[in-house]
Amino acid sequence: QVQLVESGGGLVQPGGSLRLSCAASGFIFSSYVMTWYRQAPGKERELVATITSTGDTTTYADSVKGRFTISRDNAKKTVYLQMNSLKPEDTAVYYCKFRRRGIDYWGKGTLVTVSS
Repeated sequence: QVQLVESGGGLVQPGGSLRLSCAASGFIFSSYVMTWYRQAPGKERELVATITSTGDTTTYADSVKGRFTISRDNAKKTVYLQMNSLKPEDTAVYYCKFRRRGIDYWGKGTLVTVSS
């Protein structure tokens, strides 16, 4: 059974950092592109960052470039999102996702709140 479990969210002050994790199981993790999305209150879900199966290529939304870093450990079947210089507008539920045979698999998300 495919499972994606996000963790690491919480309350952080503006300018602070958090590291999100997404633990995967039930599929061959090392074969798939992994993506982080987020959804802020009242807004549509948006793509944050993507990493290829080997981790050699990453892409980012313009809004997080230079502040967020996506990485993965295929031995641990985990993808990470290091978030630095956090802003109030980064407040959202963060989800990891992968696509297999045209079907998207999502975790349940982890809430990040950036507030003083």
